[in-house]
This record gives sequence, structure tokens and C-alpha cells, in this order.
Amino acid sequence: MYVLPGSLVVKRYTGESRWKQAKEAHVYALLADVPGVPAVEDVDREHGVTVMTQVPGEPLASAPAEEMWELYRQLGALQAVMHRIAQPAFGYLTTEVLDPAPDNTAYMSRQFAVKLAEFAERGGDPAIHRLAAARVAERSDLFGSCTGPVLCHNDLHEGNVLVDGLRITGFVDVENAIAADPLMDLAKTIQYELTRSPEKVAGLLAGYGPLPADALARIELYRLYHALELWDWFAEIGNTGPLPGIAEDVRALASP
Repeated sequence: MYVLPGSLVVKRYTGESRWKQAKEAHVYALLADVPGVPAVEDVDREHGVTVMTQVPGEPLASAPAEEMWELYRQLGALQAVMHRIAQPAFGYLTTEVLDPAPDNTAYMSRQFAVKLAEFAERGGDPAIHRLAAARVAERSDLFGSCTGPVLCHNDLHEGNVLVDGLRITGFVDVENAIAADPLMDLAKTIQYELTRSPEKVAGLLAGYGPLPADALARIELYRLYHALELWDWFAEIGNTGPLPGIAEDVRALASP
């Protein structure tokens, strides 16, 4: 990826990443009315090149600690706007919803089954696996509280959010987008903030606005999913260093 004069970004998709080009163009089109989202100017599918506008600013991770509550408040408000974009079914997004699930219970039951199986297959602690599986079974009724899927960024961490001083200018990287419960998206943003800063979480939720009565319980259950997903990913790529810490995070989130 490189920047052209006039604040345009050229992104090249090669090899196994070529399929992501169509997905990103589709998702950015869905997000066209959301502030701070790159506008796709041209898509050259033959050569795997997309030209889009540049979102100005620096990564949120570089912002001073004293500014984080306000910046996370803006991030919550931005997510709320994105979550008004309804989707036709629950599932992974490309240019459509793949293997669509008719409701959130079916979707999340399927997703947890996959991540728990991967955790076991890749050498996860059997005791933690049993604890997590029991927690999901015990709290699976929470999935039914979500009545309809929305567009979720599904990777909205501090490296993908850009800021200019005390203002969020936008976000990038929609390769992981899904159609899901909006609280699934909030949960991932919270889970990525490894220190679980109360100030950041408070700002995020204040900016997002009113939440359903069971929101915190659902967010905690979705955080368990994201912790399993992250453990599985590091195990898959052979990066074993972070695994013990993430496993303890899974244990804590799965404990009554």
C-alpha cells in the first residue's frame, strides 16, 4: 500500500489476499454515509489494485493517556452510527453474507463450537476448554436477545482508528467485517484493550448511547469468544508466546 499525491491511497492485493479486494470495496460502499471512512475511487480487479481516499491522522494508540476518555467517547458514537446499517442475515461478510444464519443463537452457537474445537485441536488446556464450553452452554440464552444483524467492523482496535489531536478522523481495515450483534463489535473493541482501562470503556459506552438491559452480560460472553478466537489464531500461526496469557484470559472470562 502506498500514498499518491492528493491524499489517495493505492492498495495492491496479491496471491491469497486477492479475494479481499472485492470484500473491502463492498464494505466501504456500505459504510459510505459513516464519517471518516475511505471512499473507494477505483477498483482494478484485473491487476488487484484499489484506489481510495486517505483518512488523515495518527493511530489512536499514539494519543496521550489523558485524551483517551474523550477519544473513546467519539469512537463509541462512531460505532453506533455504523451499527445502524442492517444486514440480511448473521454471518461472515464478503460481497454477501456467507453461510448465513437465520438468527443470532444459530450463528453464535456455530461460531463458539468452531472456536472451542480449534482450541482443543491446537493444544489448549482441557480444563479451560471444559470451563469455557460450560459457560457458553449456561449463558447461551443471551444470544436470542439480539433480534437482527448489523454491519460490524470486527477489528476496531487502536491501530485501525485514526485521530488528529482530540478528534477521531475515521477508521480503516474492514477485512474482518461481519454481520452480527452490535454488542459483538463493542466487545471486541473492549477485549483488544488488554489493560481493560475503565476510563476507555466508560468513554466508549458513553459515546455509544443507550444499551439493552442485558448488554454487559452479552458483552462479557462475546469477550470470551474473542479471547478464544485470538488464542486459536496465535496457535495457528505458531506464535506461542502470547498463548499462556490469553488462556488465562479465557479462564477468567469463563469462570462464574
